[in-house]
Amino acid sequence: MMGPGWYLRRLSRMGPAEVVGRARHAVVQRQWRTALPTPPDWPSHPRFTAALPSGALDKVSGEAVKRLLATADELMAGRAEYFGVVRSDLESPDWCLDPKTGRRAPSNVYAFDVPYRSEDTVGDIKQIWEPSRHQHLTVLAAAYALTGNSDYASRVAAHLRSWWAENPPLQGPHWVSGIELGIRLLSWVWTRRLLDGWAGAGELFEDNPDFQLQLWHHQNWLSTLRSHGSSANNHVIAEDAGLLAAACAFGWFPESARWRTEAMRSLDVQLARNTFASGLNAELASEYHGLVLELGLAAAVEADAAGTPVPDSTWDVLLRMTDALASIVDNRFRPPRQGDADDGFGLIVDGLETDRWASLLATGEALFGRLGWWPPVPAEDVRTPLLASLVSRTPRAAGVRAARRPAHLRDAGMTILRSGRIWARCDGGPHGFLSIAAHAHADALSVEVRHDGVDILADPGTFCYHGEPRWRSYFRSTLGHNTLELAGTDQSVSGGPFLWTRHAVTKVLDVRTPDEGPSRWTAAHDGYAPALHRRTVELDGDVLKIVDEVLGDTRPAARLAFHLGPAVTVRLEGTVAHLRWQGTATGSVAPVHTAVLELPSELSWTAHRGEIDPPLGWYSAGFGRKEPSTTLVGSGTPGHLATLLRFS
Repeated sequence: MMGPGWYLRRLSRMGPAEVVGRARHAVVQRQWRTALPTPPDWPSHPRFTAALPSGALDKVSGEAVKRLLATADELMAGRAEYFGVVRSDLESPDWCLDPKTGRRAPSNVYAFDVPYRSEDTVGDIKQIWEPSRHQHLTVLAAAYALTGNSDYASRVAAHLRSWWAENPPLQGPHWVSGIELGIRLLSWVWTRRLLDGWAGAGELFEDNPDFQLQLWHHQNWLSTLRSHGSSANNHVIAEDAGLLAAACAFGWFPESARWRTEAMRSLDVQLARNTFASGLNAELASEYHGLVLELGLAAAVEADAAGTPVPDSTWDVLLRMTDALASIVDNRFRPPRQGDADDGFGLIVDGLETDRWASLLATGEALFGRLGWWPPVPAEDVRTPLLASLVSRTPRAAGVRAARRPAHLRDAGMTILRSGRIWARCDGGPHGFLSIAAHAHADALSVEVRHDGVDILADPGTFCYHGEPRWRSYFRSTLGHNTLELAGTDQSVSGGPFLWTRHAVTKVLDVRTPDEGPSRWTAAHDGYAPALHRRTVELDGDVLKIVDEVLGDTRPAARLAFHLGPAVTVRLEGTVAHLRWQGTATGSVAPVHTAVLELPSELSWTAHRGEIDPPLGWYSAGFGRKEPSTTLVGSGTPGHLATLLRFS
């Protein structure tokens, strides 16, 4: 649980309007405790009219169907993995159980009394919330739609009836957070759509008073308690997307027209606020770029299919986000590993082996058309043809699209240097989004380097949010990134797991990214004022050079960290590290690659792997998962520090 100090620090990051808004929310929550809001009468004969157009399913490739069914059959056997924890109890799940800790969140208490941040009380809340996003049900429903096998549909119905019975409105942990309600609504829309044609669909949805109650309360919650102020990040996008999609697909309530209008207006405004002009998500957390883009596309397509006008400005933001994604991925469609990542998806109708980022670009190509500099995208997912089939017109966006692949996204401070199979990200952007910068890391001037999609100098990732503060602190620390730490402190000051009270200010000083020849980037930050850290990165063919300088009268003790990817083995000899890794297989052959990392001789270098006290030498491939990897740390007095990475 958060102590009084955290609440004071959190309050200090709010403006007057947000304080007033939160007070209003508190009044509503107090009223709901004693008197639930009353839904209107259910219409006598509601009809679901948001079915897929005829022939849409025929456009799904055989490979995409194969991947989907492999995942669906695992789910039918009761097996799934959430954040590194394998569950085998999903034939009939306990919706409030955290299998990681064995704890069960209270399900019979008022939702806003659930201490969801306390792992000691409820367990890991993300382990509890994730299955209740019901994205496994959209996968099963898609399997039914593509095969006609009613076993998939029957399992979906059993899970929904179970969830509705065990989670009545405003009771238990699943009614606490708006992002959960929004994504769950989007899942219900697509589950109903994909079950169209199944004999039990109407009885499960339109003719079911349990669904009626749940649907109205979800939408009323989102309309009343929308996130705002310093919390209006990806959460408000999910809330708006779910409310809009449900009010379009299930538009049977007296409030449905108002909900559609409110949600569409808010989504348009919040997408713009959450997105730089360059198209990158303003949270500067790559996975949240994907989440917001998925949510925005699904909501806009839903509104368009229902005849609800989608502003050109909404389509314009989604287009810019898609082009930005195309500009920053490496040659294996992997985006940067910047900021927080919690494996959150907006809409899942594909198998686990489907490439999320290639799928998003395929959808962007179908809706907006691809530019000549885009990487070629394989059209082998389920989601793209289904979303595209619902759009009544090709979206028209007013923005001018780039004639060549952008290398420097100035407002986001992200620069991508490329040479052949080498990809390098340089971080010179803002610390984070809004006053709390919730999903930021203390990673100013960090670099991330890959060779043919393999992490060489890696961003270690995120690993966890709640419950393990030592690990949360490490994975978002300055030492936990490929940058320079001074005086044993982070560049920005943390006030809690999702709160930064002082933000380092970074400025890009020079960028040169010609079509041919060396690329160069220089930036500096003031996180250690009065000292100034300035870094220059140059990529020339197969050689990457990093120069770190500390300017000013003070010379605090420094630690320079280089985190190697988990596939890289290293032999450290003094100030020279010999790197070796297995590349991506072509056919049955996986080539072996090598590189030499020449480290600054002014520092004393040590190698660390899988250390716990304190944590050092770890890589998190996904939320809840971590594995040992090698981190090289140079300690000493900073000055002019030059590092060379030579690829063989």
